[in-house]
Amino acid sequence: MLLNKRIQLTLFLQKQDALIIEEIRKKYNTEQFRCIQSHITLCRESELQNIDKLIQHLKISDLKTITVELGQAVRFADGKGVFIPGKGKNEAFRDLRKFILADNFNETLEFQPHITLIHPRNGTCTDRIFDFIRQYNFPSSLSFDNISLIEEQQDGLWQVLDVIELK
Repeated sequence: MLLNKRIQLTLFLQKQDALIIEEIRKKYNTEQFRCIQSHITLCRESELQNIDKLIQHLKISDLKTITVELGQAVRFADGKGVFIPGKGKNEAFRDLRKFILADNFNETLEFQPHITLIHPRNGTCTDRIFDFIRQYNFPSSLSFDNISLIEEQQDGLWQVLDVIELK
């Protein structure tokens, strides 16, 4: 049972970009697949303050679409999880985070964009599964034209509360 609702700003993958990723998540990370579609977290709940004011500010801002460069799938959490990390500086992603977090931006909280394929909280990667995953040709870059404000509900499902269009 979820005691506190969580919110975050998220970049959802476009359906055509997510086909292979969703196939893997559905097969090897069923619970996460059920709760939320493929995404890159932009800002976590611990980073967001005065969310209503922030959303209004974002909606009137002239924010541009961004592209995120991606690397190859890697394991994490003692090999139990798998994600596709950002590759290179991903300046557009970093700049968007800086804009959103403004004075609250803390370089130590900066994180690289990534797409989780298997979350160790509700899935376990094996050597055989990882060998299978590495055979896929994942997109080397993804473009995003909106930001979603999402909230985790009591059943673990994430719901979209608002969408901010990027130009």
